[in-house]
Amino acid sequence: MASSCTRQLLARCMSSSTAAAKKLAIKHVTVIGGGLMGAGIAQVAASTGHTVVLVDQTDDILKKSRKTIEDSLKRVTKKMFADKPEAASQFIEKILANFTTSTDPAAVVHSTDLVVEAIVENLDVKNELFKRLDKFAPEHTIFASNTSSLPITDIANSTTRQDRFGGLHFFNPVPMMKLIEVIKTPMTSQTTFESLMDFSKALGKTPVSCKDTPGFIVNRLLVPYLMESVRLYERGHASKEDIDVAMKLGAGYPMGPFELLDYVGLDTSKYIIDGWHALEPNNPLFAPSELLDKLVAEKKLGKKTGEGFYKYK
Repeated sequence: MASSCTRQLLARCMSSSTAAAKKLAIKHVTVIGGGLMGAGIAQVAASTGHTVVLVDQTDDILKKSRKTIEDSLKRVTKKMFADKPEAASQFIEKILANFTTSTDPAAVVHSTDLVVEAIVENLDVKNELFKRLDKFAPEHTIFASNTSSLPITDIANSTTRQDRFGGLHFFNPVPMMKLIEVIKTPMTSQTTFESLMDFSKALGKTPVSCKDTPGFIVNRLLVPYLMESVRLYERGHASKEDIDVAMKLGAGYPMGPFELLDYVGLDTSKYIIDGWHALEPNNPLFAPSELLDKLVAEKKLGKKTGEGFYKYK
């Protein structure tokens, strides 16, 4: 009898362990942050059959987010259903049926499989958010940050689910850009990592894997290139116009480095390089730029303010 009970107990434990090791099939997604990135992530997830809740602080922000998504879908349907307006409307309605909004993140994460955070690039704000949501989300829920510059490990440490925490770095505009960087920290479990990879593929994206290193892959290569372009200009070795032309025609880039800096936002680039410089002050790749600092101090942030390295109408 004792032997039989022991076998039954072992069988139950093995069954429980196997269930815990299974990859999570992500169906319900909560996106925190209704800006361009968050709205884009929500759109792509809803378009691929996931149930999505988009969360932000006010209904006004969320109304703008919904309009952004609707406008984006209308652009898509113009190509897909050029001569079929009714089919276009049905297509949009079907996607929007998967999409809802909320101003209360704690109330909506109770039944979600994945929380994707796309809020301001501030570690304290992100940590406060995830620490709160950790108390309300189910045990199986995976947390992910869309940060482009902050260490995923530092954000994960604000929770009790470091093994169910990873990075999902999307690129702007999310509906158009095919790449997702999937970041695995030293604590991220293999099943969590595989679930995030599968989710990325389910979105129709191409995921690449990277460890939790500053800038991951793309920004780690891109930001030093942008900063060296600024230093080249600061040294008087070439004009910004000629540098842009050279990289477009010589390297085949769609935008020159100064055009790209203005498009991304000079404040965003400064925030990233300042953060990396604080982490590795002796790394010459992460050295700040006096010119970039000056433009940001003057509120010349690029296209969004009408002036950066170039002026815009």
